[in-house]
Amino acid sequence: MDRELLIEIGCEEIPASWLPGLTTQVAQRLDARLADVRLTSESPAESYSTPRRLTARVAKLAERQTDLEDVVTGPPVLAAFTGSGEPTPAAVGFAKKYGVDVGALERHDTPKGTYLAYRVRQRGKATVDVLADVMGGLLRDLTFPKAMRWDAYLEDGRGDLLFARPIRWLVLMYGGRVVPFVIRRTELAQGPTVQDVRSGSNTYGHRFLTTSGRAGRAIKIKTFGDYQARLLENFVILDRSERESKIRRELETHARRLGGRVGSLAAVQSTLLQEVPDLVEYPSVVAGHFPVEFLQLPEEVLTTTMIHHQHNFPVVDDEGRLKSAFLAVINMEPERPEIIARNAERVLAARLRDARFFWDEDRKATLDSRIDRLSTIAFHKKLGSYREKADRVASLARWIAADACGRPEAAAHAERAGRLCKADLATDMVRELTELQGTMGGIYAREEGLPEEVWKAIYFHYLPIGVEADAPPSRAQLDAAAVTWAAVALADKLDSVVGMFSAGERPTGSRDPLGLRRQAQGVVKILADLPELTGLDLRLPIGLLLARAADPFSGYAEWSGPLLAFMRDRLTYLLEQRGYDVRSVRAVTHAGLERTSPLEARRKLEALEEMSAVGATYTSPLHGVATLLKRVKNITKGVEAEPHWAGLQARLTEPAERALWARIDERAQGIREAAARGDYRDAFTGIAALQPAVATFFDDVLVMAEDERLRRARLALVAALRDLILEIADISEIVAEGAP
Repeated sequence: MDRELLIEIGCEEIPASWLPGLTTQVAQRLDARLADVRLTSESPAESYSTPRRLTARVAKLAERQTDLEDVVTGPPVLAAFTGSGEPTPAAVGFAKKYGVDVGALERHDTPKGTYLAYRVRQRGKATVDVLADVMGGLLRDLTFPKAMRWDAYLEDGRGDLLFARPIRWLVLMYGGRVVPFVIRRTELAQGPTVQDVRSGSNTYGHRFLTTSGRAGRAIKIKTFGDYQARLLENFVILDRSERESKIRRELETHARRLGGRVGSLAAVQSTLLQEVPDLVEYPSVVAGHFPVEFLQLPEEVLTTTMIHHQHNFPVVDDEGRLKSAFLAVINMEPERPEIIARNAERVLAARLRDARFFWDEDRKATLDSRIDRLSTIAFHKKLGSYREKADRVASLARWIAADACGRPEAAAHAERAGRLCKADLATDMVRELTELQGTMGGIYAREEGLPEEVWKAIYFHYLPIGVEADAPPSRAQLDAAAVTWAAVALADKLDSVVGMFSAGERPTGSRDPLGLRRQAQGVVKILADLPELTGLDLRLPIGLLLARAADPFSGYAEWSGPLLAFMRDRLTYLLEQRGYDVRSVRAVTHAGLERTSPLEARRKLEALEEMSAVGATYTSPLHGVATLLKRVKNITKGVEAEPHWAGLQARLTEPAERALWARIDERAQGIREAAARGDYRDAFTGIAALQPAVATFFDDVLVMAEDERLRRARLALVAALRDLILEIADISEIVAEGAP
């Protein structure tokens, strides 16, 4: 009979940003542990979390492990018996290991020959007897951005148990009964109030709220339904989606009472509303106000202070203008919300007074006057100060605008914006509100009356962040500054990525403390969407830009390989995130990154998608050529094409091979011209038109002929076909393994 498994790990408050990943981890790690010990369930584990607990539930878990049956191979039969049939010491030793006679051993056929084998059979244990090991493994398996020592260990011989936060209680129940498990505390930690953590049937409600008795008291539970209901009675909403729904409803209600609506800012939707449900166990909303005179501050200052520093939601009117009001999510249901609102108002007003002081003081000096102070701010110990970085960005931005983009009229603006784009790091506002770097530089430049091409390039130069096609900034936001922005944004990101690689700083695994992946992602995103962002239809190869950005740094040849591989990964990631098939992505990025343009790769993928070459029924002409290209590549490794028909005419006499060369000769120029003008659908159509001639050739002609001159001529012919196709894309990649 299947029974319910319920696990709860009760902790001190876990950081909100960790909880989404941990919630997923708990379910995945539990499923893996149960599979390892041969415990089966009808459905995967469910996981839940609040700031003080990680919960997992398996609705129906088998009462016993499945029986183990495994075949263990021993010595080869040839080495197990003598010529007279007597067992050798190898056979006797193998049988003795499993406590049986040699005659009880089986013979097992393998690709390497016949071996003696023993079939191990082991009856499964009761689930309650293995769950303690599952629990210990689960605690060990969970990973955290930072794990802390809290003077605790498990009796598994692996030393201290590191965890996100100290564990205060533990629920481990199977079929409504507690499974014994203990987390030991070290001798130094133990005392009257610090004891071993033992599994039990008690959970704990909200720290401060209760319907009866005292807040935070122990609550006895038996089943998951009982557990969830009792928590709700004690002001804990277990399901995160329910907490988020409650927050959304109350935000909308309070905003309407204030005569507005919750600000539809990207920061509110993408960060704050994702974070707040993981800060609270029983959310409610209070409304507050701040003095109207603070509305004279830039909107970016107000919203950053409210959202990033106070976790408050701005309120806007019907036209989207900020009102002098905010909404705060709290972790309780207060009897007198006005008291809490008043305290929140005092804290926010104090921060806004500081911001107003910084705003007034910063505007007393120009951005140009702050450039020298950048010499005192280190960029990297091996790369110098931000002043040196600003000089490099200015020079590179000018080159990108004038030479790479072919817009010399934008070069001066790009150079000036590049030189000023880091100047706001020397302002009081950015030192206090670091999230506004770049943004404040643009605002101060606008206040100084600098041209739109300059201040917008500074304002947006840290963007884009995401890889989505509609990730900000948009063409409408950039307007006349589009080309200048692209030059400065590319220059800044390229300088950071190339400079850090030259200094030996590279992302490893999931670690990227310098944000190089994000910056590289911005480079490929700008290049892939250049026409939509700037109106420039330019297929700029990444390699060209990287080489130019590397000019101020030495030893490019030594570290260019890892750098190009890194950028290739970022381009692949962007294209796959856009929904393109991984095989198609490999097809259009097969060439070295020095010659690869993200825009070109994107358009080739669009053409492949239009022609339905991937995911179709493998009957399209292009897919036929792709399938044959796999064969062509295999037989022409190291073979160079012979481009002149005259050299092959005397040796190629079969109708099929003459027809193939004629078809290649007829189509080659059109295919190359289509690719040159960026019409990749036309280019792929030209390649697809080769399919009948290619298929007939391989049906009628033996490429690897015995006559060496004939074989070399035929290999040169198919090599010419190979090179023509690979100039556009390696379409053999779109053929799935095992596909016809």
